[in-house]
Amino acid sequence: MTTRAGIVTVAGRPNAGKSTLLNRLVGTHLAITSPKPQSTRDRIVGIVSDDTTQIVLHDTPGLLEPEYALHTAMRASALKALDEADVIIHVVDAGTGVTEPLAVAAALTAAQMPKAPVILALNKSDVLSDGRRQALREEYPDALLISALTGDGMEPLLARVRTMLPEHPFYYDAEDLSTQQTRFFAAEFVRETALEQLSDEVPYSIACEIEEFRETRSPVYIRAVLHVERDSQKRILIGAGGARVKAIGKAARQKIERLIGSPVYLDLWVKVLPNWRRDHAALRRLGYRVPEDK
Repeated sequence: MTTRAGIVTVAGRPNAGKSTLLNRLVGTHLAITSPKPQSTRDRIVGIVSDDTTQIVLHDTPGLLEPEYALHTAMRASALKALDEADVIIHVVDAGTGVTEPLAVAAALTAAQMPKAPVILALNKSDVLSDGRRQALREEYPDALLISALTGDGMEPLLARVRTMLPEHPFYYDAEDLSTQQTRFFAAEFVRETALEQLSDEVPYSIACEIEEFRETRSPVYIRAVLHVERDSQKRILIGAGGARVKAIGKAARQKIERLIGSPVYLDLWVKVLPNWRRDHAALRRLGYRVPEDK
């Protein structure tokens, strides 16, 4: 039996709905979803398999112009994923307009056009009027109108991806949903919950580090630290009498339990890691890779 398999990179500008699309295609919540831009900071891997095809989805940070070292690491991760892709799904928010629809990597001046074929996916089609839908179909006849939120257009998208993948044996077991460890997603879910419960500038100063993860215990024991850059942010995150961090911990624990299917004891702490978004050593400690020449 001939099989097809390959890397499909999901790319686009911040807030285009890339993470929601990955979650929809995989069928479970893996990637952070948030109305706040720049919530995806590293590559998220999801796997979709059927009898003859395996799609290894890579959700990338949104393409942006770096302002500090963390942004540089995010941009490098996105461009590396574009370079490695067999197929690229370029996700565009159709509700706010389509610009440079095929210039995925070239959307930033220093980037190069990708080598892989590009599928233009016009997302958030559920908010479009019939007239706007028709206009987009006429202007971009090769594009696919989709809604990652409702699931509309997923089958045509998957069908097109499958025809573009190279013939290749499966890279992973057909039952696998990701290549990343549970502790990675635990950190992501804690950070996602903080994004949901905090406003203003504080969420962008938050990083989550898993210091201990004991799967052999029941409940599973996870010691996690939320790092912020200033004492004032730490006070906001902890809240009066510890109420805010307790609420974040409770909601994050429930997300982790749904993912692993087991009870979890989440031991959540808040610490100050000064200026970590600009500190290369701190970024490496937190798992980010900043190009050596930056």
